[in-house]
Amino acid sequence: MHVITTIKEMADICPGWGSSSTVGFVPTMGYLHEGHLALVRSARCENDLLIVSIFLNPRQFGPHEDLECYPRDLPRDLHMLEAEGVDVVFAPGIDEMYPKSYVTSVELSGPLVEQAEGRRRPHHFRGVATIVLKLFHLVQPSRAYFGQKDAQQVAVISRMVEDLHLPLSLRIIATVREPDGLALSSRNSYLTAEQHLAASVLYRALLVGRRLFECHPGKGVAAVVEAMTETIAAEPLAHLDYIEVRDPQSFLPLEVLQAPALLTIAAHIGSVRLIDNVVLRADGTWDTGRMKSNARENDGSPGSSSQGEK
Repeated sequence: MHVITTIKEMADICPGWGSSSTVGFVPTMGYLHEGHLALVRSARCENDLLIVSIFLNPRQFGPHEDLECYPRDLPRDLHMLEAEGVDVVFAPGIDEMYPKSYVTSVELSGPLVEQAEGRRRPHHFRGVATIVLKLFHLVQPSRAYFGQKDAQQVAVISRMVEDLHLPLSLRIIATVREPDGLALSSRNSYLTAEQHLAASVLYRALLVGRRLFECHPGKGVAAVVEAMTETIAAEPLAHLDYIEVRDPQSFLPLEVLQAPALLTIAAHIGSVRLIDNVVLRADGTWDTGRMKSNARENDGSPGSSSQGEK
């Protein structure tokens, strides 16, 4: 496994890919878990070469968010990636990616970036889109792999790829969960044992929404949100941020629970903010991800019911 840390090294190595080789790319912010490894394994199976980036992107964190305490362990991450057969790890420093002269950002507009997470984290998706576009340009992948847990991020990147006619395809991989349903996230490392148990309430609330979809497909969104809210309220350690029902591609709010629909939730467990979602499909099926003991990839179409947090 080749570890490179500079843009020059990446520029030098890229011509060696060759026009006949497919390059899979998994961008991460490090402190890897099984959700990230699900992306890596899918990419390893589908491509001749596999590149993983590890870069904790400061531009997608707000002024009062957890950049300084975000978990980091590069030697651990490299060990895990080598065991998965990764060919190249790109692990640049902040000054390498954002030198003092750097002034360019990707600007986005509309409900896709202004609602849901975008309303609560106003500059988050600008930071995400900027770093992802920069990494795409540097790595030149054939396919890039993202996780469904970050559903709005998936929708933003899918839109950017389409709008800018980027020459790659996206593969969206199902959320990987603990046996109790808690979606895997690097931020789960902040949770105490008691909080970890309580955090599964997000998944239970999503299942409540799913059951209403199954039994009452024309049910009003307000009734769904109320039932999910009651589930969260029953857990003393949980404090709800929002529950919303949205179109999975445009992120416009839906007034009626009809597929395709995305049930999204954000809540604090203690001081730890967690997000999760499920996709309800037009054929009446649904997707809440996959448990660690039964991990397999879904069809991976962008914006469909198919993670790993960056």
